[in-house]
Amino acid sequence: MIDKLLIISQAAEYLGVSLNTLRRWDESGKLVAIRKEGGTHRYYREKDLEVFSSELMGFASEWIKNGAEFPATFYCATSSIFNARLTKMENGLIQKPGFEKLYSLIVLVAGEIGDNSFAHNIGKWPDTPGIFFGYNLEERKIVLADRGLGILETLSKVRPELKSHVDAVKVAFTEFVSGRAPEKRGNGLKLVREVIIEGPIDLFYTSGDAEVRMKGLDKVFRVTRGQNTVRGCLAKIEF
Repeated sequence: MIDKLLIISQAAEYLGVSLNTLRRWDESGKLVAIRKEGGTHRYYREKDLEVFSSELMGFASEWIKNGAEFPATFYCATSSIFNARLTKMENGLIQKPGFEKLYSLIVLVAGEIGDNSFAHNIGKWPDTPGIFFGYNLEERKIVLADRGLGILETLSKVRPELKSHVDAVKVAFTEFVSGRAPEKRGNGLKLVREVIIEGPIDLFYTSGDAEVRMKGLDKVFRVTRGQNTVRGCLAKIEF
């Protein structure tokens, strides 16, 4: 079977990035183009673009770290765009055999995390508004991220005694905090913790240098201090 080759403009449209971005990625080795013998034009295998765009955690991490570009299909500038794509993901889960009892919980967890980013940053985004929202149902993985204020800065406005990211994230996942922006679906991250503990869903969540890792059958909620500090929030859901 012959690999389908795309010219650079087609590849840019496929990924939702600019031509200059593809040229930079080629020169840096991030996404290397194919050049026919003796030629200078860039070509891309369609299957290579599929693999490249599935590297969700890498795109999200680089975006919140330094604002790096990523395929536009993962960007939700507004909560309405996010919820439309969340519905699309839900429809995809409904069609997959074996997810009849689980799909609603997966959508709930992703929805609460995404809505939490919008609810507590609206009108206060430091630079780029909106969130990263990508998923790969074949790999059973969802990644969300934002370049917002982060849990500590958000909570410290109503709980000024909070001084560390670890303490702030612990409060966000375990307590109802009066004075915060309304949480649409339920109790935000508190509901996420309850669902993750009871269901066959794993979660990695980080804000600042605080990390939550809930994985396996006997999940225990614990917030630890990680080696890296991120701006905003980053979450990976696996199921």
